[in-house]
Amino acid sequence: MKVTKVGTKESRIPCCGKGYPQRDSAEHEGYAGALTDKRITETDHTNTNSREDELLERILSRHNLNQAYKQVKRNKGAHGVDGMEVEHLLQYLKDNGEELKKLVLDGKYRPNPVRRVEIPKDNGTMRTLGIPTAVDRVLQQAITQVLSPIFEPQFAETSYGFRPRRSAHDALRKCKEYANQGYTYVVDMDLEKFFDTVNQSKMIEILSRTIKDGRVISLIHKYLNAGAMNRGEFEETKLGLIQGGNISPLCSNIMLNELDHELERREIKFVRYADDMILFARTKRSAQRILRHILPYIEDKLRLKVNREKTTVAYIGKIKFLGYGFYPSKDGIKLRVHTKSVKKMKARVREITTRSNGLGYEQLKLKLKQFITGWVNYFKLADMKNLLKKTDEWLRRRLRMYIWKRWKRIRTRYTMLRKLNFDHNTAFKFACTRKGYWRVANSHILNTSVTDARLRQAGYVFFTDYLKTVRM
Repeated sequence: MKVTKVGTKESRIPCCGKGYPQRDSAEHEGYAGALTDKRITETDHTNTNSREDELLERILSRHNLNQAYKQVKRNKGAHGVDGMEVEHLLQYLKDNGEELKKLVLDGKYRPNPVRRVEIPKDNGTMRTLGIPTAVDRVLQQAITQVLSPIFEPQFAETSYGFRPRRSAHDALRKCKEYANQGYTYVVDMDLEKFFDTVNQSKMIEILSRTIKDGRVISLIHKYLNAGAMNRGEFEETKLGLIQGGNISPLCSNIMLNELDHELERREIKFVRYADDMILFARTKRSAQRILRHILPYIEDKLRLKVNREKTTVAYIGKIKFLGYGFYPSKDGIKLRVHTKSVKKMKARVREITTRSNGLGYEQLKLKLKQFITGWVNYFKLADMKNLLKKTDEWLRRRLRMYIWKRWKRIRTRYTMLRKLNFDHNTAFKFACTRKGYWRVANSHILNTSVTDARLRQAGYVFFTDYLKTVRM
């Protein structure tokens, strides 16, 4: 499908639709043949007067593009406006790669609009994402791979999101460290719709301080305002970063790095993970003063919006950061799983263990295992022994209810109870019970038949059991 930008005459790279040919079944090692052939034409020119360091040539080098392709292939992801799936990308690059590089070098390449999609947020609202085409994802990834090492040394020590060898766990450990140094009052900063409100002119200005190749700046600018297709309608993107593009995380860090260094200049302790940020102070009054003085810089200098209602000054034990909460103990401030994260976890377990989801026993066990291992690995820094003990009791009751529902008929229940070593009279009496599913799940009937040991033997994984393996 060819997409034409409203109000312009430039054409775009021919992209595949549903009829795009499948890639070769065997891919060559290193994807050495991924960038050959000539088939693309384009108009429009970019200012290419500044070519310092030949940064664009480094971005378009064979090795860098092949690495970018591999990363996009690993990430998979949905198709863009052209309908091209990632599986078709290799053959497309083989056929069109050299011409694609030429268009970019000549400043004639025009990115396709992103495809708008909405995903639900925890608070019930929707988050808008933009999905670039597979080809644009490769180019954006290639840009990111070259620019990241250039900007990485400029980033603040206590910035952790979207950076190599840094994680949410590192950010949480730093928060705990500051809290135990006496900085127990925080400004829980909320940047309102950050990705949607970034001023692109300010973004380009900041990028230009470091990037001296004007062609690279121009290419990034084209991606920022490439537009979006939303239910068949073209929308301009003169404001914000496209959340979902490969280049957006790096651009967000570059923008917020300005705020990081301003906080460092003012000797304010902070921890930032992407656009989630908390500022630390020893007293509530000091935290209020920090917020009052930093707001003008964020809103006037960086032209970002602060959500005044959600930005709060509070004792650290009353905030939520990256899904964790904090609590005081005789050994100092420690981490816990925040109440909202517990509710979200239980909602997901309910979703997995409801009989109406159509999962069989094996699929249920697999999905449950995947969720539990991922959840425990993320929250393993928290003190949650008692929480997980109670959660496991609740989970086992959910599983017994699921199993009892699956048995459904009296005949099936009787047969299964007999297999679980009940005598004829007891099995028949239990099978004929009129109690509700949830009540039966916690009754003597199932507690003595579908035991904890039998559930483990059948292959079910529980939170406490997995936590022990993580902390060994």
